[in-house]
Amino acid sequence: MDKSTRIYVAGHAGLIGSALVRRLEAAGHTDIVTVPRGELDLTRAGDVRAFFERTRPAVVLLAAGRVGGIVENQRIPETFITENLAIQLNVMGAARDTGVERLVFFASSCMYPRECPQPMAEDALLTGKPEETSLPYAISKLAGLHTCLAYNKQYENTRFLPVIPNSAYGPNDDFDPRSSHVLSALMRRMHEAKRDRAPFVELWGTGTPRREFVHADDIAGACYFLLQQDPAAIPLPLNIGIGVDYSIRELAELIARVVDYRGDLKWNTSKPDGAPRKLLDSSRLQALGWRPRVGLEDGLRSTYEWYLRNAGKAATTA
Repeated sequence: MDKSTRIYVAGHAGLIGSALVRRLEAAGHTDIVTVPRGELDLTRAGDVRAFFERTRPAVVLLAAGRVGGIVENQRIPETFITENLAIQLNVMGAARDTGVERLVFFASSCMYPRECPQPMAEDALLTGKPEETSLPYAISKLAGLHTCLAYNKQYENTRFLPVIPNSAYGPNDDFDPRSSHVLSALMRRMHEAKRDRAPFVELWGTGTPRREFVHADDIAGACYFLLQQDPAAIPLPLNIGIGVDYSIRELAELIARVVDYRGDLKWNTSKPDGAPRKLLDSSRLQALGWRPRVGLEDGLRSTYEWYLRNAGKAATTA
């Protein structure tokens, strides 16, 4: 991919989108198109079509969408499914019609069946029902993945690449307690407990479910790697994982150490756990030659440093 190729990063201010921009800039790309959400509503088909006709990107990285944790998924399920479906259909349709050469779509590991053989291989998709607590979001992402595959099948010159990263974290993560995922939610709670000198932190569930956490920079690196490959030789869809998972209890203890919170961790077992385990089989991607670079503890430390400089300012002064 030439360094002057025009690349549109949808969702550039978010966790994965900002990592993509950093990776492209580090590689010397000079024509990266971004637009604030307030200036382009991707759920509005006419606005999206006009934007694509005006900017004419050659590559699209579709990292935009409605995301959130268990609480937010249960609170506004209609918003999760309809906004994501609209964004995906609008962007993919406009991309196809304006001659976009390649598009990377970010699906989600929550699409896999709740009771799924571990690690989860791409062929396991649609062999069972996803976890109930995130079902609307999972259905929207499954639809996006199969829309990519349908475009590729129907139009020979279309190369839409659906990838499935596991739980992402890093700079620009969502630390809002109403919408954050488990890692960022735990980090904020530990930080606030340390600030307030709280004797304990109450956490949801049993702490036994296991999750795989992938730094956003590794996800961006994997996508950039894929853009350098012959798209016809890439098996689709494609998991992006590091091959190691941790229990939520292990994660909480590691975050407490990184934050230096020394109080107790108390588990409220009346609250839901979510899926028991979500470890991806990333052998397809590794067979192409990609490897992750960021270990979990190093990634947590750099994420906490970013939080203290940015998202943590309000929490520190509250």
